[in-house]
Amino acid sequence: MKKFIVAFISAILFNVIAGSTIAFAAGVNPAWVIGLGTAATALVKMPAGVAVMAVQKEIWLNTVIEGLFADNSFLSKAFSADEFVEQGKTVHIPNAGSGSATKKNRTEFPATVSARTDIDLTFNLDEFTTDPIRIPHADTVELSYNKRESVIRTDRATLQEEVAESILLSWMPAIANAIRTTGAAIAAHTPDATGERKAFTKSDVKALMLKFNKQNVPSTDRYLLLDADMHSQLIDSLTANEAQAFHAGVDVANGVVGKLHTFNIMMRSRVGVYTAADAPKAWSVAGAAGDNAAGLAWHFNSVCRAKGEINMFEKENDPTYYGDLYSFLLRAGGRPMRNDVAGLCAIVQDVVPAG
Repeated sequence: MKKFIVAFISAILFNVIAGSTIAFAAGVNPAWVIGLGTAATALVKMPAGVAVMAVQKEIWLNTVIEGLFADNSFLSKAFSADEFVEQGKTVHIPNAGSGSATKKNRTEFPATVSARTDIDLTFNLDEFTTDPIRIPHADTVELSYNKRESVIRTDRATLQEEVAESILLSWMPAIANAIRTTGAAIAAHTPDATGERKAFTKSDVKALMLKFNKQNVPSTDRYLLLDADMHSQLIDSLTANEAQAFHAGVDVANGVVGKLHTFNIMMRSRVGVYTAADAPKAWSVAGAAGDNAAGLAWHFNSVCRAKGEINMFEKENDPTYYGDLYSFLLRAGGRPMRNDVAGLCAIVQDVVPAG
């Protein structure tokens, strides 16, 4: 009954708009045309088994990607390469080569002509898919945002987490572009790691600042992402006055939990992990005794992220599931923006020697 009422009201609105247009063009009374159309609508019986409302894909897709790169997410603090996505899965970013040489009080002519060699940074987007969801009554979902949101909330959160950790891994530089922690001995906290590691302290943040300053990285738009344990270690290393100044830089709306030595500090449950052989690895790989937790520091223009196409797949009126099935596909990825990796640095726990 609800489906019929919705369809009937929609048809009346259509008749009013269409009838007015036809009447104006034909020069007749609009009430006659609208009345005939409405009467015809009332006499038409909807065929059995025909859905009254088509699934609005755009509404569903917008709900899935909503908040994917939200303002309070570290992913929003990176250059967006969405415009460089080609054919839904490959990103090409033009990267200017070195500038021309300059000479003071030139005396030799003609000047030497040189060509600038530009570098085209490319990377492929990864494909993320959700397990299918079963919706018993798709029409009621279309009519209620709260219902639709409740159905896909968990899948969206899982998708966001997968995308975030995948892009984080793509940003993690080689160990040559990392600094080691220098604090007091604390227990290792990554899964299955054993032994002790050196804590992350304010001195390590100062070392990061010095590294970025020497690379001529702008002092604005610098970010430092820490896991919960490393963030706690940093707070413990601050004096009362330093902690007060640190928390004065809190910007909840943008996910910033404090500011120290030019860096906007952000925090999430886990960030990165490096193996005993000093290579970054995915969290999906089993933990090992020699693993070391890692944070990541970067400048806004030193890393990029990109979102490609997002698709919705549907199978309506499935006789074996007694309802409709839906799933989603999203392509996303990221990489460092510069070949010299300036403005990007990992902070890897240093191992405390046994004994």
